Parts: sequence; structure tokens; C-alpha cells
Amino acid sequence: MTPERDGARERVPTGATAAGRARTPRLDQPRPPRRRILPEWDPEAFGRLSERIARFLGTGRFIVWMTVVIILWVVWNVSAPKELRFDEYPFIFLTLMLSLQASYAAPLILLAQNRQDDRDRVNLEQDRKQNERSIADTEYLTREIAALRIGLGEVATRDWIRSELQDMVKELEGRQNGHKDHPGAFPSMRAERPPERDADDR
Repeated sequence: MTPERDGARERVPTGATAAGRARTPRLDQPRPPRRRILPEWDPEAFGRLSERIARFLGTGRFIVWMTVVIILWVVWNVSAPKELRFDEYPFIFLTLMLSLQASYAAPLILLAQNRQDDRDRVNLEQDRKQNERSIADTEYLTREIAALRIGLGEVATRDWIRSELQDMVKELEGRQNGHKDHPGAFPSMRAERPPERDADDR
């Protein structure tokens, strides 16, 4: 065999070389999602549920139902036969249930309050932006009105035009009176026509 063929056989295949390298993550592809130990939930749905529970806990209906349950609990464990009682006089189990209810109610109420605070913050921010836009619009209109007033101050009013016309009429009347007094100073623009010429024109 030729030495070129032997050298070709001794070469390592490209596939083996690619398999032997450590694979680096490609930048043009998204990473695969990581597995999480804890279960995933929708925080928005959980927040809505917490708000519903908090609203129910803050109603008189919940207080009435809780009072009825506590009274029935105490009456049953005091007056029922001893074999059917499930919580004796110190009512430890009742205390545990009320503590458990309170320990869950407090975080739910706080979560609902936090969501309400977030909504109030967003509403306040929107109101602030709306007030800023209203102030800017008001300032613009104020400047426009001031410019219109300045412009109207320079416009000729009816009284001013009337006074100017009266002055011009007086001046013309004065000139006409001056012309009558001095006929030779300003010759007439129109030559007097003989009466025969006027009769022919008619």
C-alpha cells in the first residue's frame, strides 16, 4: 500500500473529534428550561385568590359563621356524651384551629394589602402624569391667550378707525373751504363745459 493511504487510515474521524470535545452552549439558541423542585404557580391567580379570601375574612358573614361554629363546638364538647366528645374542656384543638386560621389569614390579608398598594401606586402615578399634562396644557393656553391679547392690542379698533375718519373728514372740509377762499391757487380738475355742449350730450 502507498504511504498516502496509510496516513489516511491513521487520521481520526471528524465525528470522533466532535464527540470528544466539551459541548459549549450555542448563543443562537435559547437555553432549555431548568427543572425546578418546587411546583410552579401563577402569582396573579394566587393573588386574586388571596384577595377574595381577604375580602371574605373582612365581612360580617365570616364573623357570624365563625361565632356559630365556635358556639356549636363548645356546646357539643360540653353537653354531648363523653364518648362522642372530640375536644375536652380546655378546648386545645379549638385553640389550635383558631391559631391555624389566624396564621393563614394574616399573610393572605398582607398579600391583598400589598396588591392594593401596588394598584394605588400605579393609579397615583397615572394621576400625577395626567396632572402634569393638564398643567402643561394650561400653561400653553395661557401663553396663547396672552399672545392673542398682545396681537389684539395692535389691531385697529372701531373707535380708532372712526376717530381717524372724522379727522380726515375735517381735514378735507378744511381744504375745501381753503379752495373756495383761494380759487386761483388750485385750478379745477374739471373744465367747465358750455351749456350748448351739455345740451348736445343729453
